[in-house]
Amino acid sequence: MKLTNLLATAAVALGLATSAFADDKTKVGFVFVGPVGDGGWTYEHNKGRLAVEAEFGDKVETTFVENVPEGADAERVMTQMALQGADLIFTTSFGYMDPTINVAKKFPDVKFEHATGYKQADNVSVYSARFYEGRAIEGHIAGKMTKSNIVGYIGSFPIPEVIRGINSAYIHAKKVNPDVEFKIVWAFTWFDPAKEADAAKVLIEQGADVILQHTDSTAPLAAAEAAGNVIGFGQASDMSEFKDGPRVSSIIDDWAPYYISRVKAVMDGTWESKSTWDGIGAGMVGIGDITDKVPADVKAEALAMKAALADGSYHAFTGPLNKQDGSVWLKEGETAQDYSDDGLAGMNFFVEGIVGDIPE
Repeated sequence: MKLTNLLATAAVALGLATSAFADDKTKVGFVFVGPVGDGGWTYEHNKGRLAVEAEFGDKVETTFVENVPEGADAERVMTQMALQGADLIFTTSFGYMDPTINVAKKFPDVKFEHATGYKQADNVSVYSARFYEGRAIEGHIAGKMTKSNIVGYIGSFPIPEVIRGINSAYIHAKKVNPDVEFKIVWAFTWFDPAKEADAAKVLIEQGADVILQHTDSTAPLAAAEAAGNVIGFGQASDMSEFKDGPRVSSIIDDWAPYYISRVKAVMDGTWESKSTWDGIGAGMVGIGDITDKVPADVKAEALAMKAALADGSYHAFTGPLNKQDGSVWLKEGETAQDYSDDGLAGMNFFVEGIVGDIPE
């Protein structure tokens, strides 16, 4: 019996994928918190996976597991991928942070990439996008277009990423509309169309005629469409199926270039643990087509803000800004730092003017 057959037989006995021993392909796994057809967050991560396949062809083999809960089951899935011969594993949700670190310790020769977290190790990188830049643009449009002066916001979990988005959207809505009010409903889920739809309906019943969301499905847009005279934005993906209805623009997460570059680094032996946090300028955050429902002058202002965020001439968090309790956060002209006691990475407070507490 040939050596390769012996290895394959041994792999089967160990419950491993025989392909890990049958060729020299770089094996890349993806752990997804939602379904690849969610139309939002996971859909875009899966587009990145498909881009890796298109870029490297038969030099790479990818696999994925969708609908993986953030907890012990995530460790099981990551462990299985590592045992099946993965060279690189992308774990694509904040709640996978500790499971990623735990599994990485057991497999020091496997490279891990965790999305939106902050814990690194020799074989664990972290990456995220500056979604708050897109929220600034959404907030500007929302503040200009609301007629009721009530903007509804569906939050997923009260983590810094989501809090940053709420603050950024509110700051920029308030700049152009001093009468604007934000109402926030926490869904405590990333993907649950029924809960997301219910949250949108509650906000609309409370008078919101603009709905923003930091959840992953198209259900809030569907609820806005059913209500009529309510606008919304695509979240994580363009959600362009609603462009002739309530969707007036979108925040698009483009992971493909990052995924391709990190897979290439594994292939050529240059992969190192690092932290990446890119935004509109680097192309990781995109702004979807702004429809004709948005007045031409508002669209022009939004595009000008996009350009200024992209070239660095404007920062979404520029003082003067106070915290919710009235204490000074940023002085006139001061911009928020990424990592500091009051920095963006650990943001755990609302800015002045937002009503309501951040859940524990």
